[in-house]
Amino acid sequence: MSDGVQRAGGADDASLDHYLIFATPEDRDRGVPPLGILVEEFVLCDDYTAAGIDGVEWSSATGAWGDSSATSRNLRTDALLRSRVIAVSRHDASDAYKACGGGELPPAAEIRTLFRERQPLPAAAPLDLGATGSRRYRVLFAGELGGDGLANVRSALRLEPVADPADPLARVVGTATVTAEGHTFTWEMRRIGQGIAWCLDMTVRLGAGPEFTIGVLLHHHRQVIREQGLIPVTIERFA
Repeated sequence: MSDGVQRAGGADDASLDHYLIFATPEDRDRGVPPLGILVEEFVLCDDYTAAGIDGVEWSSATGAWGDSSATSRNLRTDALLRSRVIAVSRHDASDAYKACGGGELPPAAEIRTLFRERQPLPAAAPLDLGATGSRRYRVLFAGELGGDGLANVRSALRLEPVADPADPLARVVGTATVTAEGHTFTWEMRRIGQGIAWCLDMTVRLGAGPEFTIGVLLHHHRQVIREQGLIPVTIERFA
């Protein structure tokens, strides 16, 4: 790409994150049409860390697309706003868009032309922890997981229990290791504080396989966790 970065999941619809925004938390489960639709896309550096977030927001009141930077920031800092938002697939966002009178949801390429202001994310050189031949990533999420959500994440990411996930003082609630395309990946789900945030820490022991496998796995894991209600904040690299 001309700006030296890449899209989180490639150049198709899969790299766009869709959210429905409701008037009240209760409206999420009442079948009430949303107030708006937020569409975001993580923009990545060559090593798959996050450089920024592009986005645009559609309002059912005006029927128009507009700047989403304030909503994107608040979604990651304001628990009340998060309680009125639900992460959805493109299919569900398309159904909501149509139900609100918007017609057919524009394809990803057209939505990207509506991005106006990129939210930059802090970037720093990875720390040298002496781990030659390996990398350490952290995907940070805002929000809290309920019991069902945590169970779904543990199942989808094949996490082996480390501590009782019901214990609010437990930090690491599960870990897994797999070898894929010549690389060995180990990841763990970690709670940060109580009701504050979560993160997925992933260590990659590099082999002879293609490097894009790292990006594919980070994207998959981020989407699995996002689907359970947590909001991705950034992707950092520590080594």
